[in-house]
Amino acid sequence: MTERASGETDLIKLYSQRILALTTEMPLTERLAAPDATVRRRAPLCGSTVTVDVTVDDGRVTGYGQDVKACALGQAAASIVGGAVIGRDHAELSRARDQLRAMLTENGPVPDAPFEEFEVLQAAREYRNRHASILLAIEAATQAVEEAQARQSASA
Repeated sequence: MTERASGETDLIKLYSQRILALTTEMPLTERLAAPDATVRRRAPLCGSTVTVDVTVDDGRVTGYGQDVKACALGQAAASIVGGAVIGRDHAELSRARDQLRAMLTENGPVPDAPFEEFEVLQAAREYRNRHASILLAIEAATQAVEEAQARQSASA
């Protein structure tokens, strides 16, 4: 098998059926009409973008909407975030973001519940050029909650 064929086989394995299913089952894809904060993040290397809207009450996410223009890995990650984000606070989102980053770059463990489904993306560790796209949704959600809380504190 040539090196190119081997690489293509690895890439096909990376896009497992579960990852592809996550891309078609993405929750919360409607933008919010009156968000407390909106954050758009872009991965410069691949051009993937994620825009998230949040509403926050008493420090917890009560509403979430996302617009995702990303590769299958970025879409799968956004799907996982969308499925777990409601009810989470900034600390939980920050921990999930940091754990996902460590899982990808340092062979760290799978993130804690309710973000354990990121396990499906472990195969992407070897594809450093995809890490930024995978991290977009959790980074945007974390930043949006932080911004929403800051605005709420400033107006209190």
